Amino acid sequence: MSKKLFIETLGCAMNMRDSEHIIAELSRKESYTLTTTLEEADLIIINTCSVREKPVAKLFSEIGVFNKRKKAGAKIGVAGCTASHLGAEIIKRAPAVDFVLGARNVSKISEVVNQKHAVEVSTAFDETTYSFEEYRTNPLKAMVNISIGCNKSCTFCIVPATRGEEISIPSELLLQEIRKSVANGAKEVMLLGQNVNDYGKRFSTEQTPCNFTQLLQQISTIEGLERIRFTSPHPLHMDDAFLEEFASNPKICKQIHVPLQSGSTRILKQMRRGYTQENFLNRCAKIRRICPKATISTDIIVGFPGESEEDFDETMKVLEAVRFEQLFSFKYSPRPHTEAAQYTTQVDTKVAGTRLTRLQARHTEILDEIMEAQLGEIHTVYFDELKPNNRISGRSDDGKLFFVEGSEELLGQILPVKVTKTSRGALNGVVITLED
Repeated sequence: MSKKLFIETLGCAMNMRDSEHIIAELSRKESYTLTTTLEEADLIIINTCSVREKPVAKLFSEIGVFNKRKKAGAKIGVAGCTASHLGAEIIKRAPAVDFVLGARNVSKISEVVNQKHAVEVSTAFDETTYSFEEYRTNPLKAMVNISIGCNKSCTFCIVPATRGEEISIPSELLLQEIRKSVANGAKEVMLLGQNVNDYGKRFSTEQTPCNFTQLLQQISTIEGLERIRFTSPHPLHMDDAFLEEFASNPKICKQIHVPLQSGSTRILKQMRRGYTQENFLNRCAKIRRICPKATISTDIIVGFPGESEEDFDETMKVLEAVRFEQLFSFKYSPRPHTEAAQYTTQVDTKVAGTRLTRLQARHTEILDEIMEAQLGEIHTVYFDELKPNNRISGRSDDGKLFFVEGSEELLGQILPVKVTKTSRGALNGVVITLED
């Protein structure tokens, strides 16, 4: 009789892909089947995020709740970035935890699951040539890690301490993985990396040189693959060749994430981001010029140590200049193992909160204008998920979320849709023929 696995994933798309790897490994090697009912699970895994303080606090709350709800004899494991940076301390603080598995050690899941209080958290471990078992949450689209780790030294970021140094996965392995996912029904791939467009700087084995632009070109030759997305590129590596490939390659979706973090050149230097406001605006202006239909999203941190009102005004200036279609914004959160956590110029949390509210309110106004202008427009949408009440969802080439009335026969199809209703987060539409 198979055992039941319940897994909760916190954080980014890379964590989601790591969870898929965990599910695949345990189903093939340990006879686990997935369940969405915690009470029937024989194994409960929390795959964690540590980029901000809130998910870390949530972890220990969840452990307590899950320990009370789980059936007798069920195990609890903690994986991911918080596992990497806290390690054995998690078990000390929460003895109900049976094992801890770091973000750089996912391939060892079948080794630790049966070892009481096992702790595998080495950030020097290399998984780039490991062939994981296959599992996709949604077979119509595939997430693919193209690198692990991060070589940047941003003063606010814990990722290098939890995921180790950056190593690229060999291109031939990536092409094999994507071909397999296409054979199983995927028409879209999402390429994942901490700095995805820095691909190819370092491999752990002898490889033919291949940068990110060349990798995109190779992937686009795969028959049956219709759409390529990627996240997150770094502004520092957005050279002209990359942006021109983005604009001209018909398989690359016209949606790009350009993480700003701050609009102040002074603060960007303190963050050790490697670019200035002028550099950032130059890259965004080029995207708007050579690919006018592209959508640009970004990340912004408000209240970084030493941020003045003038610095924050520079961030607002960039917001007005670029008019981002999507914004992920947060108050600065001091993280362990980061330089900025030691700075003595921490911004008052109420001041940071006021600035965040102002930023988000203005972006909401911009977003409303952008979305309202979509009424009557036609987009090509890839339908990939059934929804309640006879609806189906998908995303346009430029990343907008769409809902239409329909059933499963639309799944896996790429069809023209006319916008009939707009809202801040999504668009409603009707499937049309080109004659319509």
